[in-house]
Amino acid sequence: MALYDWIAGWIGAGAILGQFLFAGAGMYMLLRLLPERSFRWKRLSFLRLHSSAPPDRLLRLCGIKREQAAYQERELLLAGCGITFDPAWYMLFRQLAMTIGMATGTLSLVLLRSELTSIWLQALVALPLLLAGALYVDGAWLRAAQKMRSLQFTKEIYVVSNQLLYFADSHLNIHAKLMRCMPYTKAMRGDMERLLAEWYHDPALALRQFKLRVGTDDGMSFVETIDAIRQHESSQYYELLRIRISDYKEKLELAKDSRKESTSYVLFIIAGIPILYTFQVFIYPWVREGQKLFQSLG
Repeated sequence: MALYDWIAGWIGAGAILGQFLFAGAGMYMLLRLLPERSFRWKRLSFLRLHSSAPPDRLLRLCGIKREQAAYQERELLLAGCGITFDPAWYMLFRQLAMTIGMATGTLSLVLLRSELTSIWLQALVALPLLLAGALYVDGAWLRAAQKMRSLQFTKEIYVVSNQLLYFADSHLNIHAKLMRCMPYTKAMRGDMERLLAEWYHDPALALRQFKLRVGTDDGMSFVETIDAIRQHESSQYYELLRIRISDYKEKLELAKDSRKESTSYVLFIIAGIPILYTFQVFIYPWVREGQKLFQSLG
């Protein structure tokens, strides 16, 4: 009977979790309909750790070395996600959070071992361990975030490139054309604004810094094309831009097909939540009654 009660508890927890997932998805879709505003906390200087670095003694104490392959890998992933502060801060936070999570979960498991009869208490004890496990495989999360950011930048670069192609016959210089393309940017608007502001000082240096900030393959090809147009202002380089646009379009179509396939898998998993409800409400009571009947006969 204890096994059946344990299964029923987990089924109930899964059903409630499904309700939270559906509610979260609904709230997300509603928030997407609201007009977007820039958050003021993004402008606070004390949240920016661009120029500071954690003490080397603290890094050595936590076993973090900049020469490690794991550190260099996450440095590249964070740069691809658009995070510009020192990656040592992230590695330090990750190491401390993993240590605290493992210690808290293990200590709770040892102290509350005889009292882990409630499914909610089991979930509460398992939460720090799950957090530590999620941080241990953070590379997968960072790669997913990097891929999403790269896809968003590719979309905007595709739109901006089409606008530049529309201005091909205009007598405006490339800086003025990029200024007119600003309303079509969102994710890379801050980088574009900085590029156009630094353009007056040194266009080549501004483009190079912009390429480093974007950090994607399509961003690099876009910057190379813009630099070529800046230096020559020839119609031949707009033909190169046309070729780049076809490449961007092909990548976006492939990403769209991949997203459709991933969405079908997610919907297939979500479809299992009503099955859990059906089992809990209709089937499981009959299973318990049958179990009681067999026990009474035995």
